[in-house]
Amino acid sequence: MEQSPPKGSPLRDDHSGDVPAIQALTAIPSILEVVCRVTGMGFAGVARVTDERWIACAVRDEIDFGLEPGSELDVRTTICDQIRGHHQAIMIENVAEDPIYRTHDTPRLYGFQSYISVPILRSGGEFFGTLFAMDLVPAKLANSSAATALGLFAELIALLLDAARTAGATPPSQ
Repeated sequence: MEQSPPKGSPLRDDHSGDVPAIQALTAIPSILEVVCRVTGMGFAGVARVTDERWIACAVRDEIDFGLEPGSELDVRTTICDQIRGHHQAIMIENVAEDPIYRTHDTPRLYGFQSYISVPILRSGGEFFGTLFAMDLVPAKLANSSAATALGLFAELIALLLDAARTAGATPPSQ
């Protein structure tokens, strides 16, 4: 039985500048659109990930997954939390056939079958969060340019965040 994804809770006060900081980057909607096209997936997003929080900063939702900017998930239920720990991309073409993720709680909880996520690392290697895509059906990723494209887009987002911080437009990350 497929579960519907949980709706995120409203944004709390701390890290409240992260959503507007990402929303202020005019390239984000185009980046998310290209991420959906390159991966063939229907949901793409930028998430702020800390040791205590997962906050959706920007989303493109073509599959009615239900997350909106400012939505929060329990960080412990996300694969992004693992990426925060090791700063490495994760790619899952088909959850049902993946030796690591077929029994993992996260895909079962959120109902996705394909997923790719890359870290967004600001200057000095500071972890901001992730750029990710997912879908309710499997996607072919291994022989595509998806991982390279997402990595480049994550670097671009980090550069744009750093430039905005330098210009005084965004508060420093915590």
